[in-house]
Amino acid sequence: MKVDVLLGLQWGDEGKGKIVDYLSTDYNVIARFQGGPNAGHSLEFEGIKHVLHIIPSGVFHKDTINVIGNGVVIDPVIFKHEIEELVKLNVNPFDSLIISKKAHLILPSHKSIDAASEASKGKAKIGSTLKGIGPTYMDRTGRNGLRIGDIIEDNFKEKYQALANKHKNLLKQFDGDFSFDDRETEWFEAVEYLKKFKFIDSEHTINKYIKEEKKVLAEGAQGTLLDINFGTYPFVTSSDTVCAGACTGLGIAPNKIGNVYGIFKAYITRVGSGPFVTELDNEEGELLRKYGHEFGATTGRPRRCGWMDLVALKYVCMLNGVTDLIMTKADVLDNFDTIRIATAYKDKKGNIIEDFPYDIVGMTPVYKEFKGWNTDTTQFSSENEFPQELKDYIAFIEKETGVRISIISLGPDRKQTIKLK
Repeated sequence: MKVDVLLGLQWGDEGKGKIVDYLSTDYNVIARFQGGPNAGHSLEFEGIKHVLHIIPSGVFHKDTINVIGNGVVIDPVIFKHEIEELVKLNVNPFDSLIISKKAHLILPSHKSIDAASEASKGKAKIGSTLKGIGPTYMDRTGRNGLRIGDIIEDNFKEKYQALANKHKNLLKQFDGDFSFDDRETEWFEAVEYLKKFKFIDSEHTINKYIKEEKKVLAEGAQGTLLDINFGTYPFVTSSDTVCAGACTGLGIAPNKIGNVYGIFKAYITRVGSGPFVTELDNEEGELLRKYGHEFGATTGRPRRCGWMDLVALKYVCMLNGVTDLIMTKADVLDNFDTIRIATAYKDKKGNIIEDFPYDIVGMTPVYKEFKGWNTDTTQFSSENEFPQELKDYIAFIEKETGVRISIISLGPDRKQTIKLK
């Protein structure tokens, strides 16, 4: 049995939460493999919207095992709040959710370092969510971090204090008050709450599931264009958001990877700073934001919007070995007379660039135009109802990427999802 992987192909916010929830009935196990509370996976069903940050998106299915892998970083306070909100909805995650001992903890001081570092950059800031993600991953690679497994050790508080003292000394170099003492009590209470859950050696557990032929879906956070190695550096996240991150974030061998589901919007958005070739700083961009309700699930910040970027999409399909494309928010394009796709870039010298380059700053898009379908697609239940213009849009993307589009989302609700033949 292979592990299937689902990940975002843009700058995040592609609709991964909804699609994982939709696919969960086909899997025994949903496993998050990277990221932390900077993720915001939105799910909507029965008229209620749910946003998950750390917890895998299979949590609403009672027979599904949900694993937080070693590649994830966990803020105990946010985790506790997320669990409490689930309990209010009569969801019982205490038996179905298990956590890797090797997952790292976000400390109150990590958030302070994040805020101080971002403030010091001025106009050069990267648009951090200020959740302490970057500093936590820095401590992980610097071999200073605290992990879930440390919580149950007798010397946990001593380890915590040693790291907190290091952080206090680091914060002295920044102007301003970035103290965190007032947040420590709540943090330690949340750490105690974490002990209600089972801590596991997730690499052994996942491989055991594979041997038992349980169906496992690895759930990624953020998007490939935010990958620390292959994204629009330095405006990226701190983890491996590509398919290979599922191997290191769960402890599985590359030859255990099966299908790779890549999710992308029918257009593209970005939150925070960083280059964005097809960004629409005009009325069309405002309409995309309005129709798509484009505001960050984690930060609430308005998302920057633009037309589909095929140069970037082909690049991320290559990096991830995508076997199936899943297009979300196609319904947002319902009211446009003309729809555009960037098929290439033009650099400052006028050269045409077809491969995603080292740096996209200063690039301008070369567009191909498509006739809009001007049809309300949100009530469709079959691809047989698709207008020809939508079929043409789908066919062009499939032809250019060489990957089939197997699922289309036509609205936020679980029911507004169509599998293509």
